[in-house]
Order: sequence, then C-alpha cells, then structure tokens
Amino acid sequence: MRSDDVRSLLKTAVPTAAAGAIAAVISAFVVGGKGAVGAVVATVVVILFMGLGFVVLQRTAKSLPHLFQAMGLMLYAAQILLLFVFLAVFKNTTLFHPRAFAITLVATTLVWIGAQTRAHMKAKILYVEPDSTKPDSTKGEKPENPGSKS
Repeated sequence: MRSDDVRSLLKTAVPTAAAGAIAAVISAFVVGGKGAVGAVVATVVVILFMGLGFVVLQRTAKSLPHLFQAMGLMLYAAQILLLFVFLAVFKNTTLFHPRAFAITLVATTLVWIGAQTRAHMKAKILYVEPDSTKPDSTKGEKPENPGSKS
C-alpha cells in the first residue's frame, strides 16, 4: 500500500474512532455498560468493513483501473448491505444494547464517508503519473534555432 493511501486511510479511521469513542461515552451515560459495548462493537465493525473496502478498492485501482468506478459503486453498495445484514443478525442480542449499536453504526458510517470525502478532496493526487523510465531525447542538447543557417 502506498504511503498516500495509508495517510488517506488514517485520515478516515481516526475521526471514525473518535466518533465511536464519543458514542460509547454517550451510550454508557444514557443506557449503561451494554450501550457502551454496543457502541464499541459498532465502531469496530465500521472501521473493519470500510477499511477492508478501501484496501480492496486501492488494489483494484492498481490492477484494473478501467473497473475502478464500477468497483467503487459496487463496493459501497455491498458494504451498506453487509452493515444492514449485521444489524439484522444482532437485532435481538443480549450482548449489547441493540439501539446504541445501530445508532453508532449509522453515525460512524456517516463520519467515515465524510472523512473519506474530505481526505480525498484535500489530497493532491496526480491524475497522470509521469513516466520516469523513458529517457528524454532532448535532455542536455541545445535546441536548434530554425532561423539560423548552419
């Protein structure tokens, strides 16, 4: 993974973790210990799902750049569907408070998407990467003056 990809991932994961920590504190205050556990689990799920999606998307961009946009749309749709499936599976759990889990899941997902959008807008990404393997044929030579006779 390139260093700018890691920076972009950190710029999205850190605000998401901070939002999850805030949600855990609020859930602990409002609901109790099970609310805090639900908020922490939701934050971990969002960071894992979205982080893995980011890594998959970056690998797709390297190997199959012509499929990048379609893969991105499909990946986000799959992530949202997986989050809803996760919500449905743990709807009646007694391990944590399901409402705190669901609210934190939605909130941290929105924070992730917003932070990822901001990180991408702030990044200075080259749209055309310079090819350093081709030697420049005019390098070191003086340009000819078309108006002078030799």
